[in-house]
Amino acid sequence: MSMPSRARSSLLITVTGRDRPGVTSALFEVLSRHQVELLNVEQVVIRGRLTLGVLVAGPAEVAGGAELRDAVTAAIHDVGLDVTIEPSDDEPVLREPSTHTIVVLGRPITAEVFGVVARELARLKVNIDFIRGVSDYPVTGLELRVSVADQAVYEQLQKALAHVAVTEEIDIALEDYSLTRRAKRLIVFDVDSTLIQGEVIEMLAARVGAQAAVAEVTEAAMRGELDFAESLHRRVATLADLPATVLDDVAEQIELTPGARTTVRTLRRLGYHCGIVSGGFRQVVEPLAHELMMDFVAANELEIVDGKLTGRVIGPVIDRAGKAKALRDFAQQAGVPMEQTVAVGDGANDIDMLAAAGLGVAFNAKPALREVADTSLSHPYLDTVLFILGITRGEIEAADALDGLVRRVDIPD
Repeated sequence: MSMPSRARSSLLITVTGRDRPGVTSALFEVLSRHQVELLNVEQVVIRGRLTLGVLVAGPAEVAGGAELRDAVTAAIHDVGLDVTIEPSDDEPVLREPSTHTIVVLGRPITAEVFGVVARELARLKVNIDFIRGVSDYPVTGLELRVSVADQAVYEQLQKALAHVAVTEEIDIALEDYSLTRRAKRLIVFDVDSTLIQGEVIEMLAARVGAQAAVAEVTEAAMRGELDFAESLHRRVATLADLPATVLDDVAEQIELTPGARTTVRTLRRLGYHCGIVSGGFRQVVEPLAHELMMDFVAANELEIVDGKLTGRVIGPVIDRAGKAKALRDFAQQAGVPMEQTVAVGDGANDIDMLAAAGLGVAFNAKPALREVADTSLSHPYLDTVLFILGITRGEIEAADALDGLVRRVDIPD
């Protein structure tokens, strides 16, 4: 004859107040004396204020009795915090993982703006499972993990958040919340107006007084109004007879986009393969790639004869299709599946590359690219890419501090 099972109860204990050493120890000293089973623990500290949730279970006469409640209450009050104790239901201890993550970036993010995001989620019955801050510099970043019911709701959510991003002038990235988000291993950057500020071809054209004309052609190509290969040949032709030494001069004048060094340094620490895929010129970008310790470089090559530019390029043109091919080649060489790749660019000639990548990021991009990218960033700081990848400012600066590299520059409002 089998013995009847003893009735069991579960309790949710929530501790709140000013965080200090010894709170958890005091609580668990009481719990251990009553020999309850620990089911789950979650804790968050914001500006020194603690919220600690502990889910325990045990025989009904223990977990449901006054003795345990009184002992827990006394112990927590002794360390100067508040506690609530309530029966817990029979829901699963660990809930199903969230389906998607939303990263909101702004300078600033006001309560009003975040309220707009929250209302759209509520309207679509998308539950917010978790919120954390990921950055306070150079932009404020918040990461939300959410549960989306199905593909139809996801598509509505995409459209709604894209609209909010435009109307509220913030950046919003919506991604699957899965292992693949944390498994990215290769990232490639466009160079002109992405990794660096400005366009190298325009800097070269300025040496022959053709900067304005070349800039006009560049802009048309970046908008997708002109075939890139055709535009490249037209622009390079203006450089005929320039001494090759101007390439070194221009390379020395290049200014990196704010946050570029931080971004590459952080990703390399995480074991990423990093590369450059440029419609610009190898003679200019290779020194930059060497400085940043890039693993891969693909760029056009200017023809030089007798120490002068001929106004032509040699070899295959790195155009829209060429950029996508370079990304695939890099992934194959690194042994990285395409779904674990990231591509960052700004112009129409980056469309195929971003479409091929596991995550395509449009950085201060033209409309033609924003429309097809997985996510779009509009703040002029390249390290915002890190927040989209789930890396926090705190983690970045903790790693930098070990090398004495932490430095914040004042940013005008």
